[in-house]
Amino acid sequence: MAKKRRVDLRGILANPDLRRELMVPTIQATQAREGIETTRNQAERAYYVVTEGERVAFFDLERFRAVKGEPDRRHEMFVRALHDEGDNIRFDVARRDFGAIQGSPLTYRRIGLVAHIFRESPSLQPVWGVAVQGLATAADDRFVRHWWEVNREVVGREKDWVPFAKGGEFSRFYADVYLLVQWTSAAIEVMEGIGRVQNVSHYFKSGLTWPRRTAKGFNMRVLPEGCIFADKGPTLFPKSREATQFLLGVTNSSLFEYLFKTKTSFSWEVGIISSLPIPTPKPEQERRIAVHAESIFRPKASWDGGNEISTHFHIPWILREDIVGVDGSISARLDGLARFEVTEETRIQQLYAELNDEVYQLYGISDSTRKIVEETLGERPPEVLWPQMEGKSIEQKRMEHVWRLLSYAVKRVIESGEDGIVPFGGVAGEPGLVDRVRQELAALFPGRDINQVEIEIVNELKRSARGYRRCSSLGDWVNNVFFEYHCSLYKNRPILWHIASAQGTSAFAFGALVHYHLFDKNRMAKLRGTYLRDAIEEFRREAALADKERRTEDRMEWQAKVEETQALDRKLQRIQEGHNEGPEGGDSDYRILTPWKEPDERPKGWDPDIDDGVKVNIAPFEKAGVLRVAKVT
Repeated sequence: MAKKRRVDLRGILANPDLRRELMVPTIQATQAREGIETTRNQAERAYYVVTEGERVAFFDLERFRAVKGEPDRRHEMFVRALHDEGDNIRFDVARRDFGAIQGSPLTYRRIGLVAHIFRESPSLQPVWGVAVQGLATAADDRFVRHWWEVNREVVGREKDWVPFAKGGEFSRFYADVYLLVQWTSAAIEVMEGIGRVQNVSHYFKSGLTWPRRTAKGFNMRVLPEGCIFADKGPTLFPKSREATQFLLGVTNSSLFEYLFKTKTSFSWEVGIISSLPIPTPKPEQERRIAVHAESIFRPKASWDGGNEISTHFHIPWILREDIVGVDGSISARLDGLARFEVTEETRIQQLYAELNDEVYQLYGISDSTRKIVEETLGERPPEVLWPQMEGKSIEQKRMEHVWRLLSYAVKRVIESGEDGIVPFGGVAGEPGLVDRVRQELAALFPGRDINQVEIEIVNELKRSARGYRRCSSLGDWVNNVFFEYHCSLYKNRPILWHIASAQGTSAFAFGALVHYHLFDKNRMAKLRGTYLRDAIEEFRREAALADKERRTEDRMEWQAKVEETQALDRKLQRIQEGHNEGPEGGDSDYRILTPWKEPDERPKGWDPDIDDGVKVNIAPFEKAGVLRVAKVT
């Protein structure tokens, strides 16, 4: 006995295009019986005249405008379109559909496909939640900082600085909130006068936020509790915690972006998202979409724990035992990381594909309509584990992991000292920076021969990777690569400053790393009075010894180091004293010129206010030419 075939009658009836798909061929067949040949386009127009009422025709002729070497063909293509010749030129849309998608009179390609969704489904607001814009400081240089610029003791609710969601780079589902906004009564008073302090009752609540403007497409991410959000980072506050992950999934889908683009192109405004339709799901459907969204969010958030500039940073990826194990060589660890990234990225891309399937089913979109939607959207950014390295090669990612390891080791060395100053050479009775980095690497790889670890690291540094400078030794990387890389990684707001007597990649007689948070007027005095003085005295002794032993070339080399270090000391003295000649801000003005402070409120000499930020405080060092790279900010 033949097995009965089950028919999904509910699914068939739920197809919003069912009526048209049945009627159009019927019209063609009826006309054929009368001896009249009717095209598909003519039958569809007849269907709309009968069933949809008056229609509006749009002609896509812009692509036929005259260009260099080609004639203007707009008139020709217009006439051909009237005679049903030429594809995708004429678009007939029922006038009633314009009422369904209020405010989108020119999205004629999309209206006919999705108008029924707007008519039949409730809008996001007020059914699912409320979307609002947040704080506009009108003076970000004054009131906004990267989180690493500010001392941690003053960060948090009821403190001076609060996490600030202000859009940022493209990243669906998860993005770190790495900015802070000053939230003192004095700062609020100023912002109320020059900016917009709005929707304050929603501050510090958890929700979903997105960048208001981005060319890569709409991307929603989780906003954790305890943050303030910006006008450029508007936020959706779901009515319930249960709905948050469901909405995170729906709003990151390709169909939702398509609906969004019926009303806009790249500016993702609050008023638009509030009006977009979201059908009422069945409980199981809502749960599946929420689970998919959560399953994409978690690995991306976990991966960010290996990102040194993330607020959730723990240790670099190459040191994560849950990924690479404990005893592997540097090369084996890098191979393990590569496999892990590929596996995780493949998994979240599969999850994202399944999530899109769920959302199309939620909206009752047929396969034929889905094909049109996705062709119209074109290629969208893939779902990736490591957004900052999207599109990078295996070799580039491999080198990035090595540089991140060394960056972490250098940072640990600087932070372990009491004064935040570490000279590159061994002076003042202290080992030099490279020796300390070796000691730190030994601590990070216990049980392994540090000489072997260094050889393995240097072997990686010698590899070729686009955008990464090849280095012949650990010292070469620390001396000539670290600071430039640190500036780039920390978004031109470095907290470890490489002060050196020579710039670029030239050999320097004296260099030291100083920690911005600790480098106050007392540390400046110590740098000059202890480290620089000891270095100059050592160079003089070596020069005298070489002279005594009649090693003329050596004597000249040591004397050159004396003079180079003395020149550095004179430049630092100008910064320390706040030297100024000529107009304010001129080439001979080495003061800290905080723009929003009156002259009598500014520091007298080198006495920085950390709250003024790296950009303001590092400027005198840039002007004096004492940093290892020519331009930081």
